[in-house]
Amino acid sequence: MSDTPLVHLENVVLRYGDKTVLDGIDLKVMPKDRLVIVGQSGGGKSTMLRLILGILRPTAGRVRYRHVEVQRLRRSKLNLLRSRIGMVYQYSALISSMTVRENLALPVEELSRKSKSEMEALIEENLALVGMTGTEDKMPSELSGGMRKRVSLARALMMRPELILFDEPSAGLDPVISSVIDELIIGLTQKTGATSVIVTHEMDSAFRIASRMTMLYQGKIIEDGTPDEFRNSTNPVVHQFVTGTTEGPIMETPLNADSPK
Repeated sequence: MSDTPLVHLENVVLRYGDKTVLDGIDLKVMPKDRLVIVGQSGGGKSTMLRLILGILRPTAGRVRYRHVEVQRLRRSKLNLLRSRIGMVYQYSALISSMTVRENLALPVEELSRKSKSEMEALIEENLALVGMTGTEDKMPSELSGGMRKRVSLARALMMRPELILFDEPSAGLDPVISSVIDELIIGLTQKTGATSVIVTHEMDSAFRIASRMTMLYQGKIIEDGTPDEFRNSTNPVVHQFVTGTTEGPIMETPLNADSPK
């Protein structure tokens, strides 16, 4: 494995007015990583994905993709970079007025030039990879939540990305379908050789998917290591988050703090 990170968030700070969302983040995503970022809802995990895509720019620090600084790229170069990155959104983000075929074709039409026959072959290949052969003419409303997630993953694969970003891939799915999606993520990233960054607060999925984990808390990375290192962490915040207990530093103020002693 190369020692050069595919992505490097280097001392990244992001503020909205007086609110600091990310506070000095230094994170390297190495080639072939399945890096799971965990943390509380609204804690800035998805924001990190938007920084990698160049949708947001850091208040301070740098976001590097290989040797280039993402925030310095002009629109044409940024689109070229994005053609190397697949994105699977939290609730699939399929366009409801388009068929499965049209949804999959959209990123290719926007970011490359393919013939109709090449496009059809890509659509067929990627639907087969996610077990959705034969759904090309269906509308998103005709699919279950798990099926929409699979189509979203097929769409992310259309540009043969070297990096795939997943924003809460198990959101809204029942435990069985969540496990199916987790296994699909593992299998596809292994088969394609893609690096993946997965944002989630669901620990079962995190431990199932991850080759490496990092935890974001109060705008900072407080732990980075293997799943086993997370399970055995002595950091009280990490331990509380992993075990799901109500007692610990994440909830320092008891729910009944205002009640009489």
